Amino acid sequence: MASNDFLQMEGCKVALVLDDKDNVAVVLADVGIGESCRIRGRGAEYDIPAVEEVPFGHKMALAAIKEGEAIYKYGEEIGVARAAIPQGGWIHSHNLYCARGM
Repeated sequence: MASNDFLQMEGCKVALVLDDKDNVAVVLADVGIGESCRIRGRGAEYDIPAVEEVPFGHKMALAAIKEGEAIYKYGEEIGVARAAIPQGGWIHSHNLYCARGM
């Protein structure tokens, strides 16, 4: 498999789930609104459509996340949702609060 095949399979962009506890996936290419993203991890593969643009290397919600709910990446809580985030939504500093290092 060529490296580009890993980033885009069967017309889908790819995102990785890094730990079983994670409720986000890391996208391996820019994903546009409505584009299908192949989620790989937890021993499964499935598709989620992006509901907003998600830049390369950023996080996409695997399921709807409620305001105040913990967000997990690498199996660790990285913060809480500042607002409700829909499945396929972009997660970044605009909707994620993290008190670590403060």
